[in-house]
Amino acid sequence: MTIHHSYIGCDIAKAMIDVFDPLSRRFSRVANEAAALARFAAGLAPNSFVVLEATGHHDRALRQALAKAGIACVRINPMTVRRFAQARGHLAKTDRIDARILSEMGAMFCPDADTPPCPGRERLVALARRRDQLVAARAIELRHHDETTDITVLADIEAAIVGLSQRISALEVEIASHIETLDELAEQAERLTSAPGIGKVTAITLLAHMPELGTISPKAIASLAGLAPCNNDSGTRTGRRSIRGGRPRLRRALYMAALGAIRANQRFKAFYQAIAQRSGSKKCAIIAVARKLITILNAMIRDQKHFA
Repeated sequence: MTIHHSYIGCDIAKAMIDVFDPLSRRFSRVANEAAALARFAAGLAPNSFVVLEATGHHDRALRQALAKAGIACVRINPMTVRRFAQARGHLAKTDRIDARILSEMGAMFCPDADTPPCPGRERLVALARRRDQLVAARAIELRHHDETTDITVLADIEAAIVGLSQRISALEVEIASHIETLDELAEQAERLTSAPGIGKVTAITLLAHMPELGTISPKAIASLAGLAPCNNDSGTRTGRRSIRGGRPRLRRALYMAALGAIRANQRFKAFYQAIAQRSGSKKCAIIAVARKLITILNAMIRDQKHFA
């Protein structure tokens, strides 16, 4: 017998979560804090399926509470939710409307549940994100260094750069130590770095921001990384293919990794040269290499093999 899910829509804000239950057709509000969310999750029926917007760190406590209660959930891109609402004729936008729209999306599309959050990987994400923030801050200070000649200002900027570099190094040590405590992530990091162009930082980025690696199809993994070409055709016109969407941090990391792979590996170099010659675009060829690289990495993690 098929058990039909009750798709609960949750619109998330910093302080509160608006909930729509399609069975009772009622709205409710839950404080976005651990104790209240634990009570909310415990009160849901076992076959409930929670649909929520991806809202960065504001949805973390809810996902953790649902995982502890054994309730399945899925995060939806906010842009997708808004377009679905507009297609349904809902031009107004309120928290209640969004909660109901999320419930309707779940019932209509029956999405697959997200993998429950892993505390070890969640900490890796936090550490990797903080490292990226410090690297970006250091890049700003380096630009400021080139824009001034005042001795006092230069000294202050140089001190800031040194301090940021030390903090980045300390975080990298902490990240490496954390990965070593998690056998699965440590093994995956070792496999990833066996591929040309994949250094420690790129491997950390992939492990932190792409938990789906090794579990989905090559097309899906390329789409998640924002490296899948999208058609742009109409009638007899064949438009130029282009990439869009995906996860920007992953795309940047894989683009730089592709440059390294082209320099380090003859197979990737030959592939790059063939695409560049055929398309007349070096950038297009680099993106093609990045897409090929992520599909290879996906297969390596799936098959538990090193690069060969």
